[in-house]
Amino acid sequence: MTTSGFPRTRLRRTRRDAWSRQLVRENVLTPADLIWPLFVQDGENLATQITSMPGVERLSIDRLVLAAKQAFAAGIPAIAVFPVIDPSKKTPDGEHALDPDNLVCRAVRAVKEACPDLGVICDVALDPFTSHGQDGLVRPDDRAPWFADRSYVVNDETLAMLAQQAIVQARAGCDVVAPSDMMDGRIHFIRDALEKEGLIHVSILSYAAKYASAFYGPFRDAVGSQGNLGKGDKHTYQMDPANTDEAMREVALDLEEGADMVMVKPGMPYLDIVRRVKERFEVPTFAYQVSGEYAMLKAAAEKGWLDWDRVIMESLVAFKRAGADGILTYAALEVAHKLNQAPHAQRA
Repeated sequence: MTTSGFPRTRLRRTRRDAWSRQLVRENVLTPADLIWPLFVQDGENLATQITSMPGVERLSIDRLVLAAKQAFAAGIPAIAVFPVIDPSKKTPDGEHALDPDNLVCRAVRAVKEACPDLGVICDVALDPFTSHGQDGLVRPDDRAPWFADRSYVVNDETLAMLAQQAIVQARAGCDVVAPSDMMDGRIHFIRDALEKEGLIHVSILSYAAKYASAFYGPFRDAVGSQGNLGKGDKHTYQMDPANTDEAMREVALDLEEGADMVMVKPGMPYLDIVRRVKERFEVPTFAYQVSGEYAMLKAAAEKGWLDWDRVIMESLVAFKRAGADGILTYAALEVAHKLNQAPHAQRA
């Protein structure tokens, strides 16, 4: 007589009805899992469509404030602000990043005044502010005379700039500074700077495992850094997509240096990294559904090849399944509205 396995065990029993599928669901997506990245530009009453990211816009500060209010009303706990800097204000050393009245700081003050209980995350990196599009200061390569005609993104000089940028953003009112530059030691420098300034409650969300990915293209279009970067790349500081053990070292170092939360970027192509980070370190772990991921799903949906409503939910549930505590996605507001209208809309 059969005592185990089929037919006594039929896994389809709990899949038969909607109520039973909901009851045994292992991972649940809610608006509280989402962070909405938003692009801010100078001007008034502006919402400029980003061609490579259908449905995503560059917003003037007044429009950004309205978006922030929508996010809060929908149950999204935080937004991440990315600036589109006027090209005339970009310089080789990105000094405008340290201006307390720059676009980022003005945007943060406006959002916090209008919506004080919404979390605001600021990107700490120089690439929106530099005329060369790199995340750090560029100097001649000093390894040997035969490299003199080459340039290199220097590490230690950049750290001082990043620490000051974080202070300026924190003083403007941001709740979380998120260093995305991938310079060695930047979490230590930023944490020490914040402590010395008495900004002890400002959290650090480190882009701890940020890969030199081809999925960032639409984002660079959105902030206007692709043209500055030209044929350059960021392989000397962002991680090699082939590496996983190195990601564990990066995360361990950032936590030791004072990071409160860590991020893996990009998202879906690196879900194995999300899982490894969460299981090993058991710390708040975030993932970024980057512009290229969003754009390719949108493009396929516009072609009629994919069902947008289903694939966006399925992709975000995959982040949860991998262990992400929070997900940055350009679809955050749309998804939050769907979840609020139909809490079980996450089913694929």
